[in-house]
Amino acid sequence: MAGKTEQVKGKAKEAVGSLVGDKDLEAEGTAERQAGEVKQKVGHAKDKVDKAIDKVEGVLGHGS
Repeated sequence: MAGKTEQVKGKAKEAVGSLVGDKDLEAEGTAERQAGEVKQKVGHAKDKVDKAIDKVEGVLGHGS
């Protein structure tokens, strides 16, 4: 769920900024949404690495 909150907040800021014609708020929302997306992708990558490490440790542990 990492990054999901930032994505939602960013989308809201983008929408409000667009609605009221505030380009700065819209840009801030875009940046916040994109940061949330990156955070979420990093979290997914970390999970995959952790699972791979656990798998390797399991194989090595059984081989001893």
